[in-house]
Order: sequence, then structure tokens, then C-alpha cells
Amino acid sequence: MSRLFALPDPRTYGSHNPGATNVLRSGNKWAAILTLLGDAAKGWLAVWVVQHFEPQDGNSLLVAAVALAVFLGHLFPIFLRFKGGKGVATALGVLLALNVWLGLAVLATWILVALVFRLSSLAALLAAVGAPIYAMALALPSEYVFTLVGISLLLFWRHKSNIQNLLAGKESRIAKK
Repeated sequence: MSRLFALPDPRTYGSHNPGATNVLRSGNKWAAILTLLGDAAKGWLAVWVVQHFEPQDGNSLLVAAVALAVFLGHLFPIFLRFKGGKGVATALGVLLALNVWLGLAVLATWILVALVFRLSSLAALLAAVGAPIYAMALALPSEYVFTLVGISLLLFWRHKSNIQNLLAGKESRIAKK
């Protein structure tokens, strides 16, 4: 998106992350929104395709494996020399495809935390904690729950510098506008 909007490569400024939050630091909201939608669509589409076109309807292990694979593909893309984003938007797309109520619950958690604390990273981390809990509450297959635990742990790992900044009180806040 940055190239489309003639913006600098997001891997050269801010958090050096190609994700929507860092693209927003360029000052272009539309580029950030389109980055978020593109990353979420990538996660959603991969899971949706396997759910709707695999021959054994209801193969939750295959669906969970694809969910994890598309998430890992975002974190470690071959085309970016295995240096991808933190996976928040892609995870949201995966969750919406696994179960729309799951995705909406996690999105609502992110929005609530972001509005109250104005910290995108804290919102992402608390939403990640909620994902497997919500999946259990919705009685989703155990394969989904275990996959979501893995995705959540990976999200925490990718946010390690944000966690350090949060603990030190130095994390950048979402601007009020």
C-alpha cells in the first residue's frame, strides 16, 4: 500500500513493521486502512477457501492448520526475507473466517481497550488473550482453541518490544483525532 500511495517503505521508519499501525505513522489513514483490510482479507480468504472447498466437510484440523499457516506466512513472508508484520490484522481475518462471532468478540475487545487506553499494542495483546477464551466459550473445536493459543503466543512474541515499552511507560499512544 505504501508504494501505491507513494509513501516511504514502512520497514524504514517507526517500528520498522510493514503492518497497518506503522503505516498509519506515515500520516496516511487510507493507506493504513487498506493495509489492515488487505492483511485481514489474506487471513480470512485462506481459511474461508479451505472451509468451503475441502472435500471432507468439517475437517477442523485442516482448517486450524491453514489458519496457522496463513498467520505464519504473514509473520515470515518469503518476499520480505522472512521479516513480516506482527500478525494482528491477519489474525483478525483468520478469526472472522473461523467463526464470525469469535472475530467480532476479539475485534470488540481490541476496540474497547484501544479507546480506553489509546494503546494499540495493549489492545492487540488483550484481544489475543481473549481469542482462545472466546473460542472455548463458543464451543468451537479444540483444534481451533489450540491453534488460537499458538497464534496468541506468537502475537506476544512479535510484540516483545512493545511489551518492554509498555512496562517502561514508553509505548506510543494512538493519537486522538
